[in-house]
Amino acid sequence: MRLLVIMLLVLAFGVGIYFVFRGDGMLERVTEQRVEQALLDNGVPVNMSECMAPRLVDRLSIAQLRKLERLAPQEGETRLPLSTGEAMARLRRVDDRQAVEQVVRVAGGCGLEIGLEMFGR
Repeated sequence: MRLLVIMLLVLAFGVGIYFVFRGDGMLERVTEQRVEQALLDNGVPVNMSECMAPRLVDRLSIAQLRKLERLAPQEGETRLPLSTGEAMARLRRVDDRQAVEQVVRVAGGCGLEIGLEMFGR
């Protein structure tokens, strides 16, 4: 009887892990929501944030997403960079070329899609 209870607990744990880590599982949804909120907090418009978050989650690791938090303004910086130099300084803080490239690609793709949707109406 005790062995049966242990086996059921292990099975339940395994099923729970599966639902958390599968492609459309809870972990991915929570991460996507956090990325979207971070984009919003840093001045990215709602429609861009909604477009960019799922793509960034698909293309970047959790470690890379954490590195992107370095784009946030530090003490004495404005919410949005006021110059190209300030923007470049924030990008250098990320220290992950692949992550920065993906942000640029995703932002460009989402910007193009949103623009086409606006003109297509």
